[in-house]
Amino acid sequence: MRLLFLGDVVGRSGRDGVSDRLPGLIERYRFDFVIVNGENASHGKGLTEPHFTDIKAAGADVVTLGDHAFDQRDTLSYIAREPTLIRPINFPPGTPGRGANLIEGRNGHRVLVINAQGRVFMHPVDDPFRAVEAAIAACPLGEQADAIVVDFHTEATSEIQAMGHFLDGRASLVVGTHTHIPTADHRILKHGTALMADAGMCGDFDSVIGVETDEPLNRFLTGIAQGRFTPAEGEATLCGVAIETDPKTGLTTRVLPVRIGGVLAQALPEF
Repeated sequence: MRLLFLGDVVGRSGRDGVSDRLPGLIERYRFDFVIVNGENASHGKGLTEPHFTDIKAAGADVVTLGDHAFDQRDTLSYIAREPTLIRPINFPPGTPGRGANLIEGRNGHRVLVINAQGRVFMHPVDDPFRAVEAAIAACPLGEQADAIVVDFHTEATSEIQAMGHFLDGRASLVVGTHTHIPTADHRILKHGTALMADAGMCGDFDSVIGVETDEPLNRFLTGIAQGRFTPAEGEATLCGVAIETDPKTGLTTRVLPVRIGGVLAQALPEF
């Protein structure tokens, strides 16, 4: 199967980029399943229900979250009834929503999507490694799941790479989100798991990680906040990773970076 993962959607620019480009990508490259990280889609923090609906309408089968999962208050009211909206699995017990779910794609493929949050330079959460391992043990690759994708939302690329090696041979793709900067380390590990330390963002890169430059620059220069961070609204680059998996094992046979539109060098997922 062919699977597309798009990194953090940031503000209106990212939402518009996904709405404008994702349907054509699905048609052109015949993607069987699409995952989009939407945790910054609404005004740069969190995900409102209308914006979740827009991302789904563009073609996302699943939308994942991260440390800003509940920054928009209405997420608390709708996440429990949305099986395709996934928040970090290692949030405390009793947190609304789910951290993993087995979702059937457009061609009948069953994909286990897991979202986890890292602990390096992040707010305290439970152990992501054991939480992810337990979810995979309950729904193994090649048995209940035709593919398994782990969106690991964390600051440290070392933590993401460690998760990839920890799950090598047990997941189709381990990909990092949160830093908004696409890395160039996409590869297939020894036992068939694809790894990319950060998918990047879907947003305006003429910015500071998706935010208009004035306020971040002011804070770096003075250490004093003078206003809010405002998402940049220029043309978005859609960043992510595409994989092709073995239909028998669910392990990855090809992994390709995705960068489309905006100011970054382009990378089309030519299979």
